[in-house]
Amino acid sequence: MNAAEKSYREQMSIMLVSLGVAIVLLFLKAWAAWMTNSSALYSDAAESFVHLIAVAIAVRALQLSHKPADDEHHFGHDKAAFLSAGIEGAMISCAALFIYYEAGRQFHTGVQIEKIGFGALLAGSATIVNILLGAALLHIGKKRKSPVLRANGHHVMTDVYTSIAVLCALALVYFTGWPWWDPIIAMLAATNILWTGIKLVRESLAGLMDAAEPETEAKIRALLDALILEHDFRYHHLRHRLSGHTHWVELHLVFADETTVHDAHEVATTVEEKICALLAPYGRIITHLEPRSAEEKDEVWEGMRG
Repeated sequence: MNAAEKSYREQMSIMLVSLGVAIVLLFLKAWAAWMTNSSALYSDAAESFVHLIAVAIAVRALQLSHKPADDEHHFGHDKAAFLSAGIEGAMISCAALFIYYEAGRQFHTGVQIEKIGFGALLAGSATIVNILLGAALLHIGKKRKSPVLRANGHHVMTDVYTSIAVLCALALVYFTGWPWWDPIIAMLAATNILWTGIKLVRESLAGLMDAAEPETEAKIRALLDALILEHDFRYHHLRHRLSGHTHWVELHLVFADETTVHDAHEVATTVEEKICALLAPYGRIITHLEPRSAEEKDEVWEGMRG
C-alpha cells in the first residue's frame, strides 16, 4: 500500500467513525431534549442534526476528492474537499440561527424544564465522546492536510462547546432555581457556533480561490536555496497553491547558457523530487527551464513574477 492510499484509508476510517457517532449522539440528544423540554438541549440536538447531514456530505466529498483525474477534470477532484468544508460551515451557521430562534421563543413563551439530572447525564456522556472524536479528527486532518477532516473536527468541537454550555445551563437552573439561564446560555453557545461556521466558510472560500500559504512557500524556498548551494542554477516565478490535499508548485529554473539540456533536466528532476518529498504524499511540481540570457525576459504565457 503506497502513502497516498494509506492516507486515504486513514481519513475514510475516522470519517465513518464520525458518521456512526453522529447518528448515536443525535438520538441521545433528541431524547434528552424531549424529556427535559430544555431549549439548550433542543439547541444541542439541532446542532447534532446539522452535523449528521454535514458528515454524510463530508464522507462523499472525501471519496470524490481522492478520485483520480479524468477527461473532464484534468487536475483531479481535490476541490470537492473545500466545497464540503464550506457547506459544513454554512450548515453550522444555520444551526446557530435556529438556536437563536429557539431561545427567543422561550423568552417569549416562558421556560419550563424537567428531569434536569437525566438531561445532564446524556449531555455529559455526549461531550466526552465528542471530545475524543474531535481531537482525533483534528489530529489526522492536520497530519494529512485534509480540509474535510479539519472542518469535521471543528464541527465536532462546536458540538462539544454547545454540550458544555448545556451542562452549565442545566447546573445553573438546578442550583439557582432561575430557569432563564437555559435560553441565555443557549444564545451564548449559538454565538460561538456561528463564529466557527463563518470561519469555516471563509477558509473554504480561500481554498477555492487558491489563497497563498506563506508557511508552505517559505519551506519550499528554504529547500530551493539549499539546493542552489549544491547545483548551479537560479529560480524565479515560484507559485504554490493547495487544491484540497494536493500541493501544486510551479517555478522557473535558470541555468548557464552552456548547460546542456540533459544536465539541466537532471538538476530539474532532482529539484522536483526534493520538493515532492517535502510535500508528500501529494506533491505535483511543474518546472520551466531557462538560459540565463533569457532570465529577464517575460514569457507571454506567464502573468506573474515570483
